[in-house]
Amino acid sequence: MSAIKLNRAELQERQLYLLRSLLSAVFDANPFYQRKYQALGLTPEIASQEDFKCRFPFTVKQELAEDQRQNPPFGSDLTYPLNCYIRCHQTSSTSGTPLRWLDTAESWQWMLENWKQVYRAAGIGKGDRLFFAFSFGPFLGLWTAFDAALQMGGCCFPGGGVSSLARLKTIMELGVNALCCTPSYALHLAEVAAREKLDLSGSPVRHLIVAGEPGGSVPATRRRLELLWPGAKVHDHHGMTEVGPVSYECPRVPGRLHVIESAFIPEVIDPLTLAPVQAGEAGELVLTTLRRVGSPLIRYRTGDRVQPAPLGDLPCACGSLDLALEGGITGRLDDMVIIRGVNVFPSAVEEIIRACPGVAEYRVRVMAGDGLAEMQVEIEPEETANWNDLRSQELASRLQSALALRVPVLTAPCGSLPRFEGKGRRWLKTSEPASP
Repeated sequence: MSAIKLNRAELQERQLYLLRSLLSAVFDANPFYQRKYQALGLTPEIASQEDFKCRFPFTVKQELAEDQRQNPPFGSDLTYPLNCYIRCHQTSSTSGTPLRWLDTAESWQWMLENWKQVYRAAGIGKGDRLFFAFSFGPFLGLWTAFDAALQMGGCCFPGGGVSSLARLKTIMELGVNALCCTPSYALHLAEVAAREKLDLSGSPVRHLIVAGEPGGSVPATRRRLELLWPGAKVHDHHGMTEVGPVSYECPRVPGRLHVIESAFIPEVIDPLTLAPVQAGEAGELVLTTLRRVGSPLIRYRTGDRVQPAPLGDLPCACGSLDLALEGGITGRLDDMVIIRGVNVFPSAVEEIIRACPGVAEYRVRVMAGDGLAEMQVEIEPEETANWNDLRSQELASRLQSALALRVPVLTAPCGSLPRFEGKGRRWLKTSEPASP
């Protein structure tokens, strides 16, 4: 999806040029990386990407959090004086201490150019009407998405500070054709529309731009979203406040994300051995931000679980040479739970539950007692669903077949489970199971 088409060798040569420029800048003026690299006796000279990956250490979130604690309020991963920075955002703290992140005007524009690739891959551009169903809080993704759409000539509607019903009415009345939100919130909006007798078959929405959760690349969730929003197509992507927008969905292969390699050097490693994984094997995504020079991350362990497609140096079906991730972000490594010795990822459970008709919402309880952890699923049926004990037993059977675990399935009253505007938090760790 790059404006200039490069072959693989040319792309890697361009990445190496940008990487050398980045290393030169951080060795000269970035206190965080100066300390880190000088302690290891490193210099900015690198012979190749392979040389870089062999000698330079990973960066992890814990050391960034500690650096911000010791050097408040922004830490020392800053290449320029403070008066060069124009934006401040912070992480969502779903996996630990929130981080504050500063950006220069150049870094901000770099992220907007990455977001434009997300839009171009989705077929969105000048003249489209985009609705952003988010509160305009401190998290980076919404702001970059909004600014990038403006620069592309989109007509943008901020949707913060109003009810779900008001958002739906705005979408319908103003002819919005692209809705930006989390997968959970797109499901919730459809639920509100059904309750308020708003017929989404007449909705102008043709694009659901989703992120923030694995659901956008979970096949059952995608199918459900496209069923509830007739005529709309789901477009997944992902990013992080620490690194900005990272990937766009393949226009030809649903659920496959391409890392924007003009902006990043991506790696996929085994999180235990730290060795590169083979194509087709799952691992942890590692990123180097090539043009966010003001607040860079070098070999950053994102904690995102991914599976590279076995394409080698061949282009994807869409023509892109960018690293392809099958199934997008399949989960967070720190979200994985071990239930009676079995590794369970929330995205795998979501695929099973969303494939079951009649489920409005769900919650998973993980009970950690004196022995091995146990797991329990609560299902809230749709108001019109004919849900009974047999349906619960069928779902329990599907979970057992897929996970090799016996998972009790309980039924919760309609409207009793929480709904989410931002990232869904459906996994609850507790010492007590839900009441039957």
